[in-house]
Amino acid sequence: MTKLLLTSTGLANQNITNQFLQIIDKPISQIKIIFVPTASRSEEELKYVDESKKELLDLGVLENNIKTLNLDKPISFQEVENFDVIYVCGGNTFYLLKKVRETGFDKVIIEFAKTDKLYFGVSAGSILVCPNIDIASPFDENDVNLTDLTGLNLTDVIVSPHYCEEEKPIIDNFKKKSQYEVVPLTDNQALLVLDGETKRVE
Repeated sequence: MTKLLLTSTGLANQNITNQFLQIIDKPISQIKIIFVPTASRSEEELKYVDESKKELLDLGVLENNIKTLNLDKPISFQEVENFDVIYVCGGNTFYLLKKVRETGFDKVIIEFAKTDKLYFGVSAGSILVCPNIDIASPFDENDVNLTDLTGLNLTDVIVSPHYCEEEKPIIDNFKKKSQYEVVPLTDNQALLVLDGETKRVE
């Protein structure tokens, strides 16, 4: 059963945190997390990565149980199979998809998702598992010249993180052209996907 928790900013509120803990269903001190900061390249983005990690530590996840993967070399499924969560941070969605493909981590995530474990996305990390990453085009620079924008297709909806009223015309326009349902998420919302069923958490 595929379990995805797709967010704009991580554990933004208690309901998202509760959902996170409920899905994993083991004592916090035993939760093991693969933490992927690769999409973040600027200082500002890296600041958010630090915040994400601090959220996990503040929750009670042990530092020794968080393994950081930078996607700078090929990744095998064996490296992640004993973990409970793959947590992919935000940043540049195009760069993230490129690195995920280059390291074979795309196949690892898909395999991991089949084993009843949780995939947790933040911003770019949430867009990554959708059918495509086109929604990032108005917001992220495609400075890696990615032409194939196919995502990992673990859900059949497209999430648009950090949604706010000013973006309504952009998102409405995108919805008209998209063959998939588009789910805008504010910074306080998440989309829970359990075996194809979707539910907004806020």
